[in-house]
Amino acid sequence: MIEQIGDIEKSLPFPLLGVDSDNGGEFLNYHLLRHLTEREQPIQFTRSREYKKDDNAHVEQKNWTHVRQWLGYDRLDDPGVVLLMNDLYRTEWRLFHNCFCPSVKLLSKTRIASKTVKRDDKPKTPYQRVMESPLVSQESKQILTVLFESLNPFDLRDAMEEKLKRIFSTTTKTE
Repeated sequence: MIEQIGDIEKSLPFPLLGVDSDNGGEFLNYHLLRHLTEREQPIQFTRSREYKKDDNAHVEQKNWTHVRQWLGYDRLDDPGVVLLMNDLYRTEWRLFHNCFCPSVKLLSKTRIASKTVKRDDKPKTPYQRVMESPLVSQESKQILTVLFESLNPFDLRDAMEEKLKRIFSTTTKTE
């Protein structure tokens, strides 16, 4: 976990301020807590409450769009698939979803009698949100702009589908 969090932290265009984990043993351990809190710039570490599965709702809501639509519900427990999946996520998948897949953010939720009225902002990609943020440096924005302008969503999608074929062919060989 420490290695993966370090990998994520290096790829972000802004500093990591916090890690919110679920209650799995892979997250809740003293090594990870020490890694996050006993550093020069400590990172806030929080976890969900026991038996409150809606605590991680913002992460869990992406399981369908970010995992299940692409990988399905099959158990992918072959260690050989891990490298293929990590490569897919680190390259094409990350770029495709962050640069070309807009999502909405909830601005407000008001209860009127028995009805809940939600108001969302305009759909934007994560790339657009980062570019609009005053918290991201101009240098990071320039690097991201150059990267964005070099991308073709159709090429990314083709490469993703090719890698998914390799992942699924690996899993069907071992069954």
